[in-house]
Amino acid sequence: MFSLQDAGRAAVDRHQRTSLDPDDWQKMREQGHQMLDDMFDHLQTLGTKPVWQQPPSSARASFDAPLPVEPSDLANVHAIFRDDILPYGSGNIHPGFMGWVQGGGTVAGMLAEMLAGGLNANLGGRDHMPIEVERQIIRWTRQIFSFPDTAGGIFLTGASQANFVAVQIARCRKLGVGVRETGSREDTRLVAYASSEVHGCVPRAFEMSGIGSNQLRRIPVDSAGQIDVEALEQAILHDRQEGHTPFLIVGSAGTVNTGAVDDLLALRRVADTYDLHFHVDGALGALGVLSQDLAPLFAGIETCDSLAFDFHKWGQVPYDAGFLLVRDSAWQRQTFASDAAYLSRASTGLAGGDWWPCDYGPDLSRGFRALKTWFTLKTYGIKALGDAMSANCRLARGLAQRIEREPALRLLAPVKLNIVCFAYAGIDGKAAPAINSRIVEHLHAEGRVAPSVTILNGQPAIRAAIVNHRTQQADMDALVHGVLTLGSRQELTQC
Repeated sequence: MFSLQDAGRAAVDRHQRTSLDPDDWQKMREQGHQMLDDMFDHLQTLGTKPVWQQPPSSARASFDAPLPVEPSDLANVHAIFRDDILPYGSGNIHPGFMGWVQGGGTVAGMLAEMLAGGLNANLGGRDHMPIEVERQIIRWTRQIFSFPDTAGGIFLTGASQANFVAVQIARCRKLGVGVRETGSREDTRLVAYASSEVHGCVPRAFEMSGIGSNQLRRIPVDSAGQIDVEALEQAILHDRQEGHTPFLIVGSAGTVNTGAVDDLLALRRVADTYDLHFHVDGALGALGVLSQDLAPLFAGIETCDSLAFDFHKWGQVPYDAGFLLVRDSAWQRQTFASDAAYLSRASTGLAGGDWWPCDYGPDLSRGFRALKTWFTLKTYGIKALGDAMSANCRLARGLAQRIEREPALRLLAPVKLNIVCFAYAGIDGKAAPAINSRIVEHLHAEGRVAPSVTILNGQPAIRAAIVNHRTQQADMDALVHGVLTLGSRQELTQC
């Protein structure tokens, strides 16, 4: 019997097919379920696998294939992912990963990312519900950081972009909206201030803005790693006397090297005294306010004019989900809103809506980052996220105490949050500092734990950044055991 389905197929045969939807939806459904099951299996068994392993040459060679012209079966494409990509990831979801400040993601976030991909919404503007999801995240973020109702915000790729956008907003506040069209010779006189421990994306933001990284004054830090407030004021006064135009202070809510949090209340007072925009780079630690134990460390963060942070770090949202919170959304609009005929607004219909994100940030084409953030906050709640952060910091403090008990190890910086910097010094204290870099390389190759290397006081240091909600005491023990074992190897000490 000739069915309606057969008739549909015959029609496709008669006309050139242009749709990219599957011919066989049931087969596609089965393949999709297999792909999802593979990821569930991968996440469930993370602890039994290496944190990192070097991709073999055969896997790399598979990505030298020529540009595909004809289609491939999805199952075959997935097989390449399963065999040549999945086992050789960056490792940040593994409980033994502690090398860089990267979140571990969650199952709920992964599923939300799938839903967002299926919806394929563009959050540049217009009147649709994904916009309302992002607006709810803005309202929740205002509540998290005790910002006023005038505050606005926007999702960006990460804190690097958020810090750049904040520089643009501060510049426009200081020089006026006209600077967008005319530029200004004042840019050569603008100066800003941050600690010598500020993240490298901040000076890069000044380079990208055209102001120049030399216009960012790097203020020394004290023994706790916080910006020296007295030195900051002296620098501002000196710049004013020299005819410069101070416009911005950048505080750190967790420095990347040691996790130090600047005295944010003191920075607010300085900003008010000298009429400066007060921005906080909170990429590493700002979401620590969700933990009752950690929140006091961030006193004053609620007073800043703008705040950059990442939901994809301590918020455990899958990459990427950076965010900029701004005390007055009007500052965002005066910095970015523009008229374009193809973006004309209407009172009703799809071109309606009273909030278009493209008026508040640099992007017109924007993915639905808000959905995976919304799913994460709704599914787990802020208490569970805060508890996970507290657990990370307890592990860090315990690691520091263990290091101080080991004669062959040296703690190199105070532990305020979740970052521990230390070194192998040997029982006699005479091990060459360079051994620490070699120890870390060997730990990566072994695949049990993966710290990173940083430079403190001009010497290599082992840096453990504990961000992953999956990390446990056993991972800390494995780190110490691995460092001690490798440090005692004669071939390493003699290199």
